[in-house]
Parts: sequence; structure tokens; C-alpha cells
Amino acid sequence: MTRSPKEIEAVRTVLLMRHGKSSWDEEGVGDHERPLAKRGKRQAVQMGQMLRAHDLLPDVILSSTAKRARSTARRVVEASEYNGEVIYDERLYFQGLEPYLERLASLPDDAQRALIIGHNPLLEELVLLLAGEAVRLPTAAVACIDLPIASWTGLNAEVKGKLRCLLQPDEVEL
Repeated sequence: MTRSPKEIEAVRTVLLMRHGKSSWDEEGVGDHERPLAKRGKRQAVQMGQMLRAHDLLPDVILSSTAKRARSTARRVVEASEYNGEVIYDERLYFQGLEPYLERLASLPDDAQRALIIGHNPLLEELVLLLAGEAVRLPTAAVACIDLPIASWTGLNAEVKGKLRCLLQPDEVEL
């Protein structure tokens, strides 16, 4: 029996990125509307460049609707020269792990690699769930996890992938 190309390519990759360093300088600004600090802006640009340099550009980007996550996404897109879709989802803002899994499971099969820009502690918990490894994700860090699934619809809490890499902005050489 001949296997289809989709069955042969039975790996999907998820890149989990914590937003860049946020600013705490503005009084009266709610958590959802906290902007990036200057350092966070630099981090997002560095990580966009790193994703491009390491050939880790996603097919789709999912982002929390928080201002710091949206700003991180915008800078990653510009720095990496990514030209695909960016989907902003309010469920990725501190509503638990289930929305992350549901959003990934709803991706089209032509998307081999997805980048999620979100928040700790949820992203660290998601790395532990999907890769079985406890990692620390400082601001703008990216965990790259290969998942043994032929289709995103096969993703659930039981799927165990492999942590391929952990990238941090301090590692970037400009």
C-alpha cells in the first residue's frame, strides 16, 4: 500500500513564543493593554531575525490579543519578512491550556509549522504538556516542539512531541 505525502510527513511543528519584555511604567494601564518596553521591542526584532536565520519561519502565526503580544507579533513579522496570516485570538490571553490546543487543532493541514505568541505561565505549561520537559521561557524566548501528528486535528493533551530547540534573544548575534 502506497502512503500519501501527508502520511509520510507526519510531523507538525509548534513554536511557542513568550511576548517581549513589557513596560510597567504607565500607571493606570490594565494588564491587557500593557505595551512592550524598548527592550521588548528589540527582543521581538531579534527573534524574528533568528527565526528566519534558523529556517523556522511559520506557516501561520497565532497571537494573544494583549497589546504586548500583538506588538511582538508585528515586529516578528517585519523582522522575519513573514508574509503569511496572523490570527489574533482572545482565548490565548490567560484562559488556560485548552484554548491553545483547540486553536492548534483547528489549523489547516497545509500549515506544517505554527508560531504562537502568548504568555507565561501558560506557555511553559504547554511545553511541559506537549514535550514532557520543564523549561523556563524568559521574555521573547521560543520553544520549538516537533509533534508526531500527520494533521493538526490529531493534536490533544495525550500527544507527546520532542523539544527540538529553545531560542532566546540573548543568543542573537546582530
